[in-house]
Amino acid sequence: MSIPAGTYDIDASHSELGFTVRHTGIAKVRGRFTDVTGSIVVAEPFASSSVNVEIDSASVSTGNAQRDGHLTSPDFWDAASKPTWTFTSTSVEGEGEEFTINGDLTINGVTKPVALAVEYNGAANGPDGAGRVGFSATTEISRKDFGLTWNVALEGGGLLVGDNVKISIEIAGVRQPARVA
Repeated sequence: MSIPAGTYDIDASHSELGFTVRHTGIAKVRGRFTDVTGSIVVAEPFASSSVNVEIDSASVSTGNAQRDGHLTSPDFWDAASKPTWTFTSTSVEGEGEEFTINGDLTINGVTKPVALAVEYNGAANGPDGAGRVGFSATTEISRKDFGLTWNVALEGGGLLVGDNVKISIEIAGVRQPARVA
């Protein structure tokens, strides 16, 4: 199954950028960002494809308003002074239904390379007739690599917040009309 070439805008209402991190060493806290925009260019050849994403760091939702407020404070990522996170692809490896997108992830003003393991979920036309594509992707990062070091030592040993953050992405893209130069 080949991915239809074209430029696709991320359909935020049908996409989700989520994360999971250990809490107290025994539980997992999950969250997501509700304001994600960007575009996907599926090129021919496929290796020339690209992805650009912007994330509003204040749009975090973990299901707990107090925790969300703490995450967006200067203790964690200071959304007031660093409101936008980005992902810009640098290369695509493989093709078909499973491939890797390498890119630069910028969180809190710190940029690090990451590799997204991507699964192509298919293509279809929406009710409006526009072509759509779907992808799932995962990666894991160290929050300390991005300067997110706030923590509390637990009485019995260990730390309140784990370092490893698992990122899971479900993206729906809506094909944009071809632009004539």
